[in-house]
Amino acid sequence: MNNLIDQLYKIKLRLAGLVTAVVGAALLFLAQHVEGAPTLSLLVGWPTKEFGTTLLTAGVLGVIFEYYARKEADERATEHFRKALRQEAPALIDAVLGSFAASPDRLKDIASDETLDRIATNTIGLRIDDADLAGEAYADLREQVIRSPERWRDVDISISLSPWEGGPTQGRGSMFVATVRWEYKARPPSPTMRFACVSDLDEYRELLRDSTVASAWHFDTSAGLDAADPEVFTLVRLSVNGKVKNIRRSTREGSQQATVSLGQDVVGSEVTISYIYRVLVQRHGHLLYLDIPRPAKGVHVKLDYVNAGIRRVNVVDYFASPAASRVETSPASTPAKTVDVSFDRWVFPRAGVAFVWVLKDEMAKASSKE
Repeated sequence: MNNLIDQLYKIKLRLAGLVTAVVGAALLFLAQHVEGAPTLSLLVGWPTKEFGTTLLTAGVLGVIFEYYARKEADERATEHFRKALRQEAPALIDAVLGSFAASPDRLKDIASDETLDRIATNTIGLRIDDADLAGEAYADLREQVIRSPERWRDVDISISLSPWEGGPTQGRGSMFVATVRWEYKARPPSPTMRFACVSDLDEYRELLRDSTVASAWHFDTSAGLDAADPEVFTLVRLSVNGKVKNIRRSTREGSQQATVSLGQDVVGSEVTISYIYRVLVQRHGHLLYLDIPRPAKGVHVKLDYVNAGIRRVNVVDYFASPAASRVETSPASTPAKTVDVSFDRWVFPRAGVAFVWVLKDEMAKASSKE
């Protein structure tokens, strides 16, 4: 667009010079014939020849000057502009980067996702002085956070452990029933949620990477139970903003799935999702691990084991952060047996909390042997 305007300006200047030269030539021609023409006697005293010479000279010189002098002027202006850019480049770069730092949305408007990824990787590499570490760290961050289908806030998890009455109370096959309640705020990317319980370890690992699965459990068949058994896993209830949704359950040998339709109207809107499920946990396995499958801000986990015959519980969290979580246990002087774990900052996917327990009957056996 600027080049077109510049060309029009040049044409106007040359046309003006040409018109001036033509008028000058016409006046010179008129001056030669004015004395012999009675009808032009009024122009005898006018300096027609001088005007003609002046206009003709000005028009010709104007065209020549515009052609050559303007070309040199453009070259000088270009050189001055390049020199100014070289001198002011550091200040301009700082100003641009400062603008992008203050308003990152501007950078997003002019850069593609791939460009932003390169900028982020290079920036981290400069800050930590290790390009390889920066590349791997940002690649992990991109996979876990940027490509995550949703993000959770205010995650509240409560777990209650109690003995399973469908099997032995001790030893092989003894189980705890873990009743787990989740509640959090999120913007669902899909109108459906899926829950799964499987006995195949490879299938379980695939489900962990499946963004459409809200929760996946692996059940060891050494206890003689099938992962498809409703005693092993049951999604009891799921609600969205307090409205209970229907649950569809499907099974096959070694696995089961529960699917819930949230409704198309909740997709992309922030809602409060709450669900409860029961799952069997091997008593003599001494471990219950809760996996957090999405990036989550603000996580609170509470374990209640008052009726489980557990002497004490140790907690291990897998929150990759320089900040420490808060762990609170119920006083020994009270009948309550609870452990609370809280973390206010962001938690990355595949992080979680592990509860490791010591059983009362095992402690009694150990004491009797001594």
